[in-house]
Amino acid sequence: MAAKLMHAVQYDSYGGGAAGLKHVEVPIPAPKKNEVLLKLEAASLNPVDWKIQKGELRPLFPRKFPQIPVTDVAGEVVEVGQGAKKFKVGDKVVVLLSHFSGGGLAEFAVTTERLMVARPPEVSAAEGACLPVAGLTAHQALTHCAGIKLDGTGQNKNILITAASGGVGHYAVQLAKLGNTHVTATCGARNIELVKSLGADEVLDYKTEDGAALKSPSGRKYDFVINCAKGIPWSTFEPSLSAKGKVIDIAPTTSSFATFVVKKLTFSKKQLVPLLMIPKGGKLECLVSLVKEKKLKAVIDSTHSLSQAEDAWIKSIEGHATGKIILEL
Repeated sequence: MAAKLMHAVQYDSYGGGAAGLKHVEVPIPAPKKNEVLLKLEAASLNPVDWKIQKGELRPLFPRKFPQIPVTDVAGEVVEVGQGAKKFKVGDKVVVLLSHFSGGGLAEFAVTTERLMVARPPEVSAAEGACLPVAGLTAHQALTHCAGIKLDGTGQNKNILITAASGGVGHYAVQLAKLGNTHVTATCGARNIELVKSLGADEVLDYKTEDGAALKSPSGRKYDFVINCAKGIPWSTFEPSLSAKGKVIDIAPTTSSFATFVVKKLTFSKKQLVPLLMIPKGGKLECLVSLVKEKKLKAVIDSTHSLSQAEDAWIKSIEGHATGKIILEL
């Protein structure tokens, strides 16, 4: 008997950008031991998705071609493999799929239960799909690297968040304000009011002189910088840091790692911390709960159908999205 087919979007080699994406009909995957099959409802894009296609993470990702990209999804459990016990058919979930296998740009996907959490009715599929990579990155940067307590019980800190209207940045602003922090943020002029509405105390247009210099309007020095922007050199950050200030770089480059090493070797009190996000299901549950409680919201730049995947891909590559780019599946 012929296998049932699903619509999926994949690429067969490195490079090609949106033009390298291909719409295909492939068999619906069957869950193996300890796996579940999901009917996907929504997916969100992250820069790492097209960076993998571009070859920037070779030879680690992808594991093989053809590759169905995207990892951040929400959907419904429709089949449970042997040994999978946490979820049952009909459960609504938020999932971070493996970067090795991807699978998010399709009607169905298989996954283990390790990075899958329940999605309550108060959280839409789109809101859930926005959370995994961007939300977990912001959460780790603030709670682990900066030591911010989201219940507001920690010491008052001054925090700068660059590119605050982007996927990670807009979550970082909101999570930082749940802690006992004063938030200065940078973004483009068109998003200043949005970032203020998310809770930022001061917002700088990054194209102005003070914005480019990261100068706090109230003259504050930053205890921590959550750097979500590209191309800002250490020399720009250093004058605005407090005596023991740290820059947490969410997308570290070779230059970032070099600065990290130099600062360590010279025993500098001011440090650069490259962040390598380590996903944990418990942290994803925390984020979903915050959305349910309306303490955290997703800003959605645009919504596309699976047939419009190329448009979403181009928008992500251009790098000017406000919040998250969503595909409804």
